[in-house]
Amino acid sequence: MSPQPTDASEGPSQGLRSSLHDRGQRLTPQRERMLELFESLGEGRHLSAEEAHQRLRDRGEQVSLATVYRTLRLLSGMGLLRELELAEGGRRFELAGHDDRLHHHLVCVRCGRIEEFENAAVLAAAEAAAARHGFRLLEGVLNVRALCPLCAGAPNLGPILGAQPQTGHHGEGGEQPQQQDQ
Repeated sequence: MSPQPTDASEGPSQGLRSSLHDRGQRLTPQRERMLELFESLGEGRHLSAEEAHQRLRDRGEQVSLATVYRTLRLLSGMGLLRELELAEGGRRFELAGHDDRLHHHLVCVRCGRIEEFENAAVLAAAEAAAARHGFRLLEGVLNVRALCPLCAGAPNLGPILGAQPQTGHHGEGGEQPQQQDQ
């Protein structure tokens, strides 16, 4: 079962501090800055470890990439961040929210752009499948591998299937503004 996000009404630092204390760990400046980074981006923004590292460095933080990886894993394990595993082997992280089990991702296999969408039929299908096999549904998340409009219209697509997404193709983090579909 996935850990539940800390109550946002406590405030990020206080919630993180109490969660870490409960685990016998302390709130380091790096852990606090990482959570602040994702909170400043808001829900629905996805960063790789390398992108998170660069953004922290751009803010003047002295943090190693290894520390970023450890911190992302820790915050994900605590339910404060959510990890998105891409079929191509990459990983992206986003701020955990209360409706995480309700949103899905379109992932461009060429540039790495990620768009979130909601669809009640996907959740209903997941609930039906779980019930049919005697499972209790915890989440029903769909990651759709596709080509974004810019990559689909590119004259020289080259190899696509199984390719590593290349971030930055459409700007910062390979992402464009999020749109919700019902």
